[in-house]
Amino acid sequence: MDSSKPDTIAAERGRYHLYMSHACPYSARAVLARCVKQLTDVVSMSSLHPVRGPDGWVFAGGEYADPLNGFRTLRDAYEATEANYNGRVSVPVLWDRKTRRIISTESGDIMRMFGSAWDGVGGAGTVTLYPEPLRAEIDSLNEWIAKRVNDGVYDVGKATSQVAYERAHRKLLEALDELEQRLGKSRFLFGDEPVESDWRLFPTLVRFDAVYSPLFKCTRRLAEMPNLWKYARELYRRPGIAATVRHDEILLHYYRSFPALNPHGIVPLLPPPDFTR
Repeated sequence: MDSSKPDTIAAERGRYHLYMSHACPYSARAVLARCVKQLTDVVSMSSLHPVRGPDGWVFAGGEYADPLNGFRTLRDAYEATEANYNGRVSVPVLWDRKTRRIISTESGDIMRMFGSAWDGVGGAGTVTLYPEPLRAEIDSLNEWIAKRVNDGVYDVGKATSQVAYERAHRKLLEALDELEQRLGKSRFLFGDEPVESDWRLFPTLVRFDAVYSPLFKCTRRLAEMPNLWKYARELYRRPGIAATVRHDEILLHYYRSFPALNPHGIVPLLPPPDFTR
């Protein structure tokens, strides 16, 4: 499914709706940008059930209902946009109320849209996530974080041989070491204020000790990396951010949506990491 690029979509209060899941780290990018850029009264939002089962992402009712279109599954939104759609269905999804179709399914593009292209609406212009002098560096670091960390934990968790696991695990730990060193010299990735790259890294960090370490066999804990641990806690304490981190939904999603890794679907009784310390 083709997605519109950030600079081709006109910002308009009340026109767009975000379908998302608090459990998914890629979906979290869009949710974080919406929060940080003060777009909560500009772009409405509804959440899917955290467990992705045989029907994929579903609206299970209650707090996981779709009050806008009454869709039962997220696939309904895809099929409303493209008849007989048979491709992959993923969160987040940005829906256009006016044309009644999906305009983007790419989390990075939605984040960029909220983070810089819509600075003229809401309170978005008060925070800069994509400062012009740093754009080339941000783009480069975003790509590196995506490949080495955001996707890197999945390379470890989904490895099907010892050799593949060890290779992916080594690359992930090397990346974490690089970030640990970088944050020993800088409060955030590019100085004293978080930018787009920080909010791309954050969703992986908050899931690390609850999911990626025990379930994906990433044999290090965030709490063992002092600079990254301090950094994650500081981002968590930013206004509105704590409400976007749903520890119970994260556990349900990972421990019940990946049967190859957890065939009995048992969800561990893990307390949430204390990011408020």
